[in-house]
Amino acid sequence: MTGFDRNATLRLLERGTLAVRGRIVTASNASFLGTVTDGAAIATCVYKPVRGERPLEDFPDGTLWKREHAAYLVSEASGWDIVPPTVTRGDGPFGEGMAQLWVDIDEDADVWKMVNDPDERLRRIALFDAVVNNADRKGGHLLPVPGGHVYGVDHGICFAAEPKLRTILWDWRGEPITPAELDVLRSLRVKLDGPLCESLQRLISAAEMRALNTRLDRLIRTKVFPQPDPYRMAVPWPPF
Repeated sequence: MTGFDRNATLRLLERGTLAVRGRIVTASNASFLGTVTDGAAIATCVYKPVRGERPLEDFPDGTLWKREHAAYLVSEASGWDIVPPTVTRGDGPFGEGMAQLWVDIDEDADVWKMVNDPDERLRRIALFDAVVNNADRKGGHLLPVPGGHVYGVDHGICFAAEPKLRTILWDWRGEPITPAELDVLRSLRVKLDGPLCESLQRLISAAEMRALNTRLDRLIRTKVFPQPDPYRMAVPWPPF
């Protein structure tokens, strides 16, 4: 999925008529395959309404859809293009929720092999997960597409104020962050003092914003990928 007009896609996701085509039955929360149309423009999307979210003990009720959009904003600000275009909608068929552009994967790609080799294309996703405190990076959330790019999806349980990083991408643990990666982190930290902060404040709590800044500051200061916490589960279940 390359070469699309990102701004036009976001406008279509935000303003197009959203129709549900079917339910994605493998998802843990209510998720739907849908289309958004505006005149001749049409796109396939994933629609996750807030009313379909299951309550969690460690995340505030009714916030997962906003965290999906927050993850997209951080991905976009980083320039890593990890999260497909994602917006919040207040007028979906089942009420407010998020809509994310559907990604057609490369059917020949072997995600298991990519994770276990490991594939260097996943390195930026591992660092992104450390930034957003992703509590659920599973193999099924990695979407290689034709052309070689790899997207990441399902970011509903990110941005917690307390450490919750659970991921299958631990191959870079303790490794130095490269100068180019540090440049991205520093740029992102600067953006968090500007308009990006204003956008995120509508989606996550003040405590979660402070924790996001703290995680970035720590990564920039230590210049290494984080290590698993030995006192809590570091890999989600099931991992794939």
